[in-house]
Amino acid sequence: MAEPKTKRNAGSVEAFLNSLPDEQKRRDAFTLLDIMRKATQAEPQMWGSNIIGFGVYHYKYASGREGDWPLIGFSPRKQNLTLYVNDGFEQRDELLKSLGKHKTGKACLYVNRLDDIDLPTLRKLIKQSVQHMIKTHRS
Repeated sequence: MAEPKTKRNAGSVEAFLNSLPDEQKRRDAFTLLDIMRKATQAEPQMWGSNIIGFGVYHYKYASGREGDWPLIGFSPRKQNLTLYVNDGFEQRDELLKSLGKHKTGKACLYVNRLDDIDLPTLRKLIKQSVQHMIKTHRS
């Protein structure tokens, strides 16, 4: 079975964020860093070359594939901020309706800039996602 490509590493989160060429994206990324740190009570870690993750859980699929992944994380990509916010918790859809301008994937939330969304709603969404992941992935 193939090893997951994206793994935790010792890269500097601050150096990565400070290297972002877009000033707005950099400010938004540092805001997300603060929000997710408070929600998880965990220090950020680099996952691969461009994902910042908080906490960790182990997954195992029915296929036998398994690995580790952050409880929550984000990546300041060129086109948008990609937030890895899990689905499956009760108020997710309701919170997304009042979040503001965004797009979603299965476990991703895509935001162009934090000015486009309601930050108190984002904080709730992140906190509930983290609580859900902790509850459903207890060892």
